[in-house]
Amino acid sequence: MPFGRRRNRIDRSLRERGVPPEPQVRERDIEETAGPWDVADAPDDGITRLDLGALRLPARPGMELRVDLDQQQQVVGATLRSGDSLLSIAAFAAPRAAGIWDEVRGDIAKTASGQGASLREVEGPFGTELAGTVVAAPPAQPGQPAPEPTRRPARFLGVDGPRWFLRGTISGPAASNPEAAAELEEAFRAVVVVRGSEPMPVREALPLTLPAEAAARVAAQQQGPAGRSAGAAAAPRTPPAGGSTGGSPAPGSTTLGP
Repeated sequence: MPFGRRRNRIDRSLRERGVPPEPQVRERDIEETAGPWDVADAPDDGITRLDLGALRLPARPGMELRVDLDQQQQVVGATLRSGDSLLSIAAFAAPRAAGIWDEVRGDIAKTASGQGASLREVEGPFGTELAGTVVAAPPAQPGQPAPEPTRRPARFLGVDGPRWFLRGTISGPAASNPEAAAELEEAFRAVVVVRGSEPMPVREALPLTLPAEAAARVAAQQQGPAGRSAGAAAAPRTPPAGGSTGGSPAPGSTTLGP
């Protein structure tokens, strides 16, 4: 007799005798990880992190954190700078049952190829990633003609978490030099994602916010000419959860400290 059928008969017999069934507890499968972290599993590691709402990013000595703002002063991206290298970080909603990095990775590779990029799948410290070169235009300087697009190294990292997907884009020397990449990789590993419980469409960006003190500083800057002309350094960009490797920088940015 199949085990499942026998179990059902036992359960029915117990119910007929008035014995309540044992509660069915479904445990969440948890894979061992060394980071990035879900907020429910984040370690007490003593690392100072800046709270941007859905992301808590490490504040490391010598590393600059910049957030990109849209015209409404809403946070639309976060970037860590180490020397001449950048790590752009974004988090998105994902299904409960499965990850989306395999699909997103294919979308990025396909779109990037159409824009002149040359990317290949390689195994990295966070699993399969995309590495190679992309074509991007440096930011235009006031009063100067738009610069010609240039080819530069880039890496696209992806990590699937519980109902979230975290994407990292490394550009600059760290994209082709493992030694230069070590510090940014450690920063990516220390990221904590706060998914929240509200339902969201798959691939929709998780909401980011500025800390209160930084938000007040940005509001004050916007009242002066320096704030109105603020620009963000260029980095390879992708729309929500993947796609294009190029695009215009956000209208403004601000640098945060711990």
